[in-house]
Amino acid sequence: QVQLVESGGGLVQPGGSLRLSCAASGSSFGSLGWYRQAPGKQRELVATISNSGNTNYANSAKGRFSISRDNTKNTAYLQMNSLKPEDTAVYYCKLRSTMGLDYWGQGTQVTVSS
Repeated sequence: QVQLVESGGGLVQPGGSLRLSCAASGSSFGSLGWYRQAPGKQRELVATISNSGNTNYANSAKGRFSISRDNTKNTAYLQMNSLKPEDTAVYYCKLRSTMGLDYWGQGTQVTVSS
C-alpha cells in the first residue's frame, strides 16, 4: 500500500519561503511530482523529479521553486521562494510508480497573504 504524506504548508507573507515535504511509504521508486489546486481552478503541475533526479518545472515555478528528493528517506521536497499571493493553493504530492500507477497525498495548504 503506497501512502504519501505532505507537510510544511502554512501561512506566509508575500516574498517569503516555505519548504514542503512529501514522505512516501510502500514504494519509493518512480517519478515524484508536486501539483497544486487553487479554489475554483484545475489542479496543475508545479514540478516533477524522476528517480534519477531529472527535473521539470511549470513556467510559474521556474527560478523560484526547487524540487529535490532523498531516496534514502523516501522523501521529496519543494523549496518555494519569493512566494506570491497567486501561489496560494493546496499542494499535492504525486508518485508515479514504475508500473505507471499514480498515487496522491492528501494535500497541504499554502496561503500567501499579508
